[in-house]
Amino acid sequence: MVRFIARRLLQMVAVVFVLSILLFAWLKALPGGTVSAILGERATPERRAALTEALGLNEPVYIQYWRYLQRALRGEFGASTAVLPGRDAMDVFLTRLPATIELSFFAMIIAVGFAIPLGYFAARRRGSFLDNTSIIFSLVGVAIPVFFLAFVLKHIFAVELGWLPVSGRQSVPDATRVTGFFVLDGILTREWDAAWDAFQHLILPAIALASIPFAMIFRITRASVLDVLDEDYVRTAESKGLTKRVIRGRHVLRNAMLPVVTAIGLQTGALLSGAVLTETVFNFPGIGDALAVAFRMRDYSVLQILILASAAGYVLINLIVDILYAVIDPRVRTR
Repeated sequence: MVRFIARRLLQMVAVVFVLSILLFAWLKALPGGTVSAILGERATPERRAALTEALGLNEPVYIQYWRYLQRALRGEFGASTAVLPGRDAMDVFLTRLPATIELSFFAMIIAVGFAIPLGYFAARRRGSFLDNTSIIFSLVGVAIPVFFLAFVLKHIFAVELGWLPVSGRQSVPDATRVTGFFVLDGILTREWDAAWDAFQHLILPAIALASIPFAMIFRITRASVLDVLDEDYVRTAESKGLTKRVIRGRHVLRNAMLPVVTAIGLQTGALLSGAVLTETVFNFPGIGDALAVAFRMRDYSVLQILILASAAGYVLINLIVDILYAVIDPRVRTR
């Protein structure tokens, strides 16, 4: 198991290393060069010369890349020019990260909490009303764009009915900040009104963000359970007189979960793409919203750290999925 994890860690490092090369090449290819991209309208000859010297852009390319890699490892990406002007890009990332993690966590709870039970029972009752209705909902979840669903939910439940907040993360101005996760902060400090308010702000964006993961996990769960139910070892277990509880837990669910775990990992890693749209619609100050602003306003310092962190997070999630896969099916460790 240790060797298996070590191999996956080496693969993870290799992926991030290749991405750093691509990011470096992208910065070199920016119109006007890296200096113009960073300084923008403030690019006076004196500032250009000073920044060129500071970044070592008058050195050979391989030395420039080595220095870029060293700065990246130290978290030195420069100052933000648009997202939080004047703030260090790493500070911007750390400030916005808890919001996206909190939103993604609740979105995956919704997706997994509904998709796996529905997928299992739909497969057990193939062709029933529950099966057909669940399939329709999953198709709708895939077909409707996330930003459109977000607008619909916002208009109905926030604007028209007024049941939930329209935007933002919290409406309590004097709430105590401990971890940056607003719901958890409210629980830790026993400020229940702040925790409940933060949770209410999460409901609509989490539902919108969960739509595609729910659809994908449901369909894979249903298909996987159907495949397992047709296996000979399930019929053999039934013929031996084993209880339904034992058959479902030991034979059906355990084997059906292998592709489902992979799907959950992939969908978790892909949440950032949906978070960009969801956070923009609900004005939710997370990584997705920062990424959208950085792209629109050409905040290259923030873009670098967000792209690198997103890729590293995606690879890390896949590492966790591989480990879980190996725990469920020990045969994977030898591959």
